[in-house]
Amino acid sequence: MNPKHHDDTGVSDKSPSTTRHSQAYDGLRSLLQSGTFAPGTRLTEADLTQRFGVSRSTMRAVLVQLTQEGYVTSEVNRGVRTRNFTVEEALDILEARETLESALAGKAAERATEEEVEALRRTVQFMADCQASGDQAGYSQGNRTFHQQVKRAAHQQTLARAYDTLLYPLVMRQYRDLTAPHPRTGSLEEHQAIFLAVLTRNPDAAVAAMRHHVGSARRALLLRSTQGVAE
Repeated sequence: MNPKHHDDTGVSDKSPSTTRHSQAYDGLRSLLQSGTFAPGTRLTEADLTQRFGVSRSTMRAVLVQLTQEGYVTSEVNRGVRTRNFTVEEALDILEARETLESALAGKAAERATEEEVEALRRTVQFMADCQASGDQAGYSQGNRTFHQQVKRAAHQQTLARAYDTLLYPLVMRQYRDLTAPHPRTGSLEEHQAIFLAVLTRNPDAAVAAMRHHVGSARRALLLRSTQGVAE
């Protein structure tokens, strides 16, 4: 048997170039999602190839993929820039998030394992501890963890894939009011309500609690920054 064709060994058959592309793609997408770059920032191949240690051709392919997925824009004579969302685009994305994540929360209430429920419990407690101690960075990390845990606990891959295509972290980065208190008033209580709905296996309550939470965040975000353009 040819040793190169052991499909059941678990050994990856990815070429080094494919691996480098994936690593650069994951790394740059993570930076974009985290808000490292301000909206409208120009991204140059030279800087990015140095940052990620890949060739220009590899980074060019990464930027093409991220352009296709909506993370960046590419224009003649302007180059590649981080996405800058109009208010209408932002509303569309955040409303889609509200719908998808509410559905995921309902499924989590039906399908979460005991281990997943316990993980949610620990995250909510961590967020409460961070709020009490004034650890804003820790609270934000706990918030991101909580929402990912709900998504996984739903065990609904079609909804999860649709949710993962949303660019709401970039929208939040652009429209967040950095002078406003963080976490937002009521945020912890909203997360606790979602958790209790999952804990008690109440999908209707989970849908309602998540819709209220995400909708409240959306309204607070856009009302502050667009002077009443949003609802």
